[in-house]
Amino acid sequence: MAARGARRLLGSLWIALFLGQPDPAAAAARSSLQSPAGSTVRTFTPFYFLVEPVDTLSVRGAFVILNCSAYCEPSPKIEWKKDGTFLNLVSDDRRQLLPDGSLLINGVVHSKHNKPDEGYYQCVATVESLGTIVSRTAKLTVAGLPRFTSQPESTSVYRGNSVILNCEVNADLVPFVRWEQDRQPFFLDDRVFTLPSGALIISNVTDGDGGLYRCVIESGGSPKYSDEAELKVLPDPEVPLNLVFLRQPSPLTKVTGQSAVFPCVTSGFPTPVIKWMRNEEELTIEDSERFLLLAGGSLEISDITEDDAGTYACIVDNGNETIEAQADLTVQAPPEFLKQPANIYAHESMDIVFECEVTGKPTPTVKWIKNGDMVIPSDYFKIVKEHNLQVLGLVKSDEGFYQCIAENDVGNAQAGAQLIILEHAPATTGPLPSAPRDVVASLVSTRFIKLTWRTPASDPHGDNLTYTVFYTKEGINRERVENTSRPGEMQVTIQNLMPETVYVFRVVAQNRHGPGESSIPLKVATQPEVQLPGPAPNIRAYANSPTSITVTWDTPLSGNGEIQNYKLYYMEKGTDNEQDVDVGGHSYTINGLKKYTEYSFRVVAYNKHGPGVSTQDDVVQTLSDVPSAAPQNLSLEVRNSKSIMIHWQPPPAGTHNGQITGYKIRYRKASRKSEVTESIGGTQLFQLIEGLERGTEYSFRVAALTSNGTGPATDWISAETFESDLDETRVPEVPSSLHVRPLVTSIVVSWTPPENQNIVVRGYAIGYGIGSPHAQTIKVDYKQRYYTIENLDPSSHYVITLKAFNNVGEGIPLYESAVTRPHTVPDPSPMMPPVGVQASILSHDTIRITWADNSLPKNQKITDARYYTVRWKTNIPANTKYKTANTTTLSYLVTSLKPNTLYEFSVMVTKGRRSSTWSMTAHGTTFELVPTSPPKDVTVVSKEGKPRTIIVNWQPPSEANGKITGYIIYYSTDVNAEIHDWVIEPVVGNRLTHQIQELTLDTPYYFKIQARNSKGMGPMSEAVQFRTPKAESSDKMPNDQALGSAGKGSRPLDIGPDYKPPMSGSNSPHGSPTSPLDSNMLLVIIVSVGVITIVIVVIVAVFCTRRTTSHQKKKRAACKSVNGSHKYKGNSKDVKPPDLWIHHERLELKPIDKSPDPNPIMTDTPIPRNSQDITPVDNSMDSNIHQRRNSYRGHESEDSMSTLAGRRGMRPKMMMPFDSQPPQPVISAHPIHSLDNPHHHFHSGSLASPTRSYHHHQVNPWPIGTSMSNSDRANSTESVRNTPSTDTMPASSSQTCCADHQDPESATASYLANAQEEDSGQSLPTAHVRPSHPLKSFAVPAVPPTGSTYDPALPSTPLLTQQASNHPVHSVKTASIGTLGRTRPPMPVVVPSAPDVQETTRMLEDSESNYEPDELTKEMAHLEGLMKDLNAITTA
Repeated sequence: MAARGARRLLGSLWIALFLGQPDPAAAAARSSLQSPAGSTVRTFTPFYFLVEPVDTLSVRGAFVILNCSAYCEPSPKIEWKKDGTFLNLVSDDRRQLLPDGSLLINGVVHSKHNKPDEGYYQCVATVESLGTIVSRTAKLTVAGLPRFTSQPESTSVYRGNSVILNCEVNADLVPFVRWEQDRQPFFLDDRVFTLPSGALIISNVTDGDGGLYRCVIESGGSPKYSDEAELKVLPDPEVPLNLVFLRQPSPLTKVTGQSAVFPCVTSGFPTPVIKWMRNEEELTIEDSERFLLLAGGSLEISDITEDDAGTYACIVDNGNETIEAQADLTVQAPPEFLKQPANIYAHESMDIVFECEVTGKPTPTVKWIKNGDMVIPSDYFKIVKEHNLQVLGLVKSDEGFYQCIAENDVGNAQAGAQLIILEHAPATTGPLPSAPRDVVASLVSTRFIKLTWRTPASDPHGDNLTYTVFYTKEGINRERVENTSRPGEMQVTIQNLMPETVYVFRVVAQNRHGPGESSIPLKVATQPEVQLPGPAPNIRAYANSPTSITVTWDTPLSGNGEIQNYKLYYMEKGTDNEQDVDVGGHSYTINGLKKYTEYSFRVVAYNKHGPGVSTQDDVVQTLSDVPSAAPQNLSLEVRNSKSIMIHWQPPPAGTHNGQITGYKIRYRKASRKSEVTESIGGTQLFQLIEGLERGTEYSFRVAALTSNGTGPATDWISAETFESDLDETRVPEVPSSLHVRPLVTSIVVSWTPPENQNIVVRGYAIGYGIGSPHAQTIKVDYKQRYYTIENLDPSSHYVITLKAFNNVGEGIPLYESAVTRPHTVPDPSPMMPPVGVQASILSHDTIRITWADNSLPKNQKITDARYYTVRWKTNIPANTKYKTANTTTLSYLVTSLKPNTLYEFSVMVTKGRRSSTWSMTAHGTTFELVPTSPPKDVTVVSKEGKPRTIIVNWQPPSEANGKITGYIIYYSTDVNAEIHDWVIEPVVGNRLTHQIQELTLDTPYYFKIQARNSKGMGPMSEAVQFRTPKAESSDKMPNDQALGSAGKGSRPLDIGPDYKPPMSGSNSPHGSPTSPLDSNMLLVIIVSVGVITIVIVVIVAVFCTRRTTSHQKKKRAACKSVNGSHKYKGNSKDVKPPDLWIHHERLELKPIDKSPDPNPIMTDTPIPRNSQDITPVDNSMDSNIHQRRNSYRGHESEDSMSTLAGRRGMRPKMMMPFDSQPPQPVISAHPIHSLDNPHHHFHSGSLASPTRSYHHHQVNPWPIGTSMSNSDRANSTESVRNTPSTDTMPASSSQTCCADHQDPESATASYLANAQEEDSGQSLPTAHVRPSHPLKSFAVPAVPPTGSTYDPALPSTPLLTQQASNHPVHSVKTASIGTLGRTRPPMPVVVPSAPDVQETTRMLEDSESNYEPDELTKEMAHLEGLMKDLNAITTA
């Protein structure tokens, strides 16, 4: 019986290994789809472009390839169109179709009168009997003949100034322009750059910049040179020079993703400072990655987005004067699909709509293509909702591929879908209804008809019948369909018909067996349209004044009778409030409009039948006028004894009444009847007034200007110049006194200025807060001597600080404290606080707070004026203040929180003057986010005594945004190399130091570090350089070198073929080498013990086979009970599997692969022999404490290596592939044979899915396949067959009864752990498991509960379970980062899961206790049954 079961299991395993399981996704794709009616239908055929042609710039005589490749089964036929016409490539000797469908043009032809190759190209793919699709349109531009529109001219420049040498060429020739100085190539650097037009800009000119300059065009053929221009460099001028623009910014129009350069080149002395404004806000260029200040002050914007559009102003200031220039940046965007057409199944006569939504700037136009031909709108093909295509009354010929083509000035794009017309399902057997009777048109209008009928004669009741109405225009073979809305209904209204048109109708009844006979066709003509006026022609609107517009129009051409009157509609642009006025004639003037505002107008004519067709909108703008309001926020800042700086803001929006062209500043001495001085400035919002008198008070006012004149001015405000030029090279001294007077909810603060009056004081900063003065800060004018702090809490202790400040900074503070007075009015009775406060985490920065209010009715509906206050804070850092927000609903969305941070929330309710206390707090931790800052303080030092080894130290990122799970160290000898060419060192866990060995002596290395958490990788740190020492220490051991390369990326050591690496424990934790003699002795002892154990097992087995089999049924019952509960595996933590493992030390996983590479990129990962290996031990007894770290963290120094492997003699190390984005992990090992039917045991611990978070524990219901090549598979299966069955038996029985669990930590570790093959000739043994007691099984623990602090010292990976038939044999994909991919990936190996700490402790206690006689008898009975099965298999 047992032998028969084993043979069945072996047979199913062989089939699973060699045949595999069919891919369920492929099987699903091959299966036929079912239509709603149940008929078998064709599937959609994938047909799309893999590559589409792109816009290309070429030169005359060059060759051009326009790429195109389409995918379909069968392969499509590729053709090309140029300017809408198909190219005949068969007889063309210059144009050639490449095998992949691309178009090759040899020797581009281009002259002034012959441009045969320039134009628009389109790729067309066709599959017979399926359809045609067309690609996007690509423009081929050929650069013209090299010509200069302007050439450089000789000039002179003062040393330190900037200069421009012009060389203007056509835009398509700019990429081919370069410069020469004294006929030698002139190289660009941080002082020198070229504008997009080709002009050369040199800033901060030096004497070496003098010489002869010329520009060169190299566009194929011989180069073309410009005239030479001499640049003379003059010494520094002795006197200041006026600022002048050499090149001002000019308006630009760019496409998203492109770069833009705004030139701003000036000349003057002293050298000026340049800053940029965008939309009147200063640009912070230093911290931006996309904004760059070029030499001389020009602005470069890279990777332009639509948000970059606006007005850019260049402001140049050298202390003596300020000049400004501005230009607009317009950003365009190519078409982009928001919604693409979707494939559609339909029946004949149905109506369908292909949806297509696009965006772009300018707004794209959309056209539709069917099988390569343009769809022309008609009665049956209509464009609806701007871009969607509606097809009415489908016929069979409508089938095919439809494409939505979107196009604007800067690009085009296409997206397509397939339409399949289904055949109607055949009727089932059964009686079908006869034709409906008495079909009549009961109501006929101009655009709709109502039909009614009686039930068919075959079914006079007709309650379960549905009806379909087919209709079409007379003479047209396209029928449309309309269904009744419910069974038994015998009328329908057909809408959207044409007036005065004959339609043909027929009705079909349908029961559960199918559609019946059609009624006799009924012809009905719609009524003629009522005669209404047409649109009024020649509508024209023009502005008379800033507040009035006159509109004129003519009589409609199709008046259809006498026009009674007109209605003029008008509306302010951007609003939806349309107004109208009745007009008897053909013109009208509307008064009282807003100044300088756009309005739209339309006219509708009326006759006796009613309103006619409206005209198109005509848009016109009222005239501009002087501003109707003064500038805002005028402020004065005394600079010194002779100058005052004025700042202001523009008038409020809507009061400009035109384009602001400048500002008029008027000022005078404050004394009466003094003369008024006027100064007119540009559009900048500040002005420095100089040449004033000392110690004199001046009054200022500002007015805005338009082209129409000057608007109202601000009120006069005054400021007094300093008596003498006070000192502003240092901060002010401490104020001489500070007094506070507390009230109930306010504190009055008064002070006196610093005693030293010779230092400029620009104002005072008042800080205050409960217990700390840094909570709030208020700044007041330097003239002010008191201030009232409002909105304070009663009976609270406030600390107040006062500091004087100037432009250098803030001075020394003066401190005072005060306690606000208590409330004298008794508080009203408090309200009940909200209850049931809950925090729901939505994202990394958002938490929703919900609560209930017991003072509301049961339906929790708020009918009064109460509101709720939500407050929240985090305890890190400790002194964080509460933030609050008010809401009138029972929930609030708290945003802008920090990632991975614990917040506490509470709520109070306020109604009138009554408030509740704060509710009980709710807590929530925001989700993690990828690190947003790199690791800090990266340092590299050489290891003492080992010059080829370095130690990298760092600190965690300041914005980790979650628990750091590891780091990646990149290093290279070339700091400019692409990042994928750097060598990678993975560091797992939160270690902050790492050793890298076997570096080249006397070589500079560059290091970058990247942190990762569960959400992904953060940014890289800046490169840190380190040069290794010149000399290597003489006592360097070979063992050190061998181990040093274990964690290295892509640099295997050059070792001789006879080299044998040390055993896995050859290095002690402190770096002292272990004698090979000790290892050999340990090996002999282990082998001897193993042989003795095998002999004892054989003797016991022979003895036990003679025993009675009475307990065998109990054993199988125990197995079945466990197998039956495998569905509860996820929560079966407390269920112990029966103890059925015998001699676990005999369980082996056979060798898999022999790698020819002696040093793959792997990491030492010692594997525990038994449960004792992971129990804590005293440091004095064993250096095992290093094993507490995760063993998958990559190769470490000798100081951190565990000695576990050293104590195990010949025990090699495990190998795991590393990948930053892990492929689907697959465990590789041999199948373990079971004695029971295979279908009971499909439960096994799965590796964590790479698409989920790394700590998510998932149980995979399918067995995990082996990872082998074809030859490896054959070898491995042979080894299974030759293995003695006594070896496989214990593993099989235990696997039958015990389900493997996988620790979440091990799921993470399983793909991070890197292992190293020890020797090229050494096969890879598998892990052994020893029980804690000779008769007790090694129980695999359940998954630790979430939130447990258990952290296994070593990674655990589940044992491979049985392979059932028809299951896939997966392969391991070891994708790599950078150069890791260039070494041969090793085969992964499975090790048994280690028990958790509690389970291990319990097992150790069991092993020390003695067995009772009854328990021992039961164990022997189990043993006897197993040995009988063992005997049967061995005999078979």
